Amino acid sequence: MSRRLVVLRHAKSAYPPGVVDHDRPLAERGVRDARASGAWLRENVGLPDHVVVSSARRTRGTWTLAAGPLGYIGAAGYDLDSPGPLTIDPRVYDASTGTLVTVLRELPERVHTAVLVGHNPGCESLVDHLARTADPEAAAAIRLKYPTCGIAVLDVHVPWAELTAGSAHLATFVAPRG
Repeated sequence: MSRRLVVLRHAKSAYPPGVVDHDRPLAERGVRDARASGAWLRENVGLPDHVVVSSARRTRGTWTLAAGPLGYIGAAGYDLDSPGPLTIDPRVYDASTGTLVTVLRELPERVHTAVLVGHNPGCESLVDHLARTADPEAAAAIRLKYPTCGIAVLDVHVPWAELTAGSAHLATFVAPRG
């Protein structure tokens, strides 16, 4: 069974005075870009089976806005009326590559398409770690920068529990703008 992993960096955040990093909201541009990301996912990836989101406010906001155009209504836990569960995982905030791989290895085997909504440098280092091969255009784009709302789409060649360095192919990298 082939699997697909979408690694979405959160949208552009604001820097209100006195607000700690974990609680920063999205900026106006971030709101527009998050919605554009959802539209891009709808057209190019489809509904995920499982979504893992950092506990930070800006990642939760990014997914909430992206999920709208995508039509994703996932809820915590598995619900037969939902396309899949949504996990808010505090380990994703400020995570190392190893921690992100651990989180992904815990995905249920029934998951064909997973989305991870996180932060840099974690998103970039995770994609670099997993992608043994890459589409030339995707590789060139990600080398330039992994901007806010950057979306890496990886084809994963092993079960989630066996995810390791070089076990994926970077198929696409885009940064939708609203």
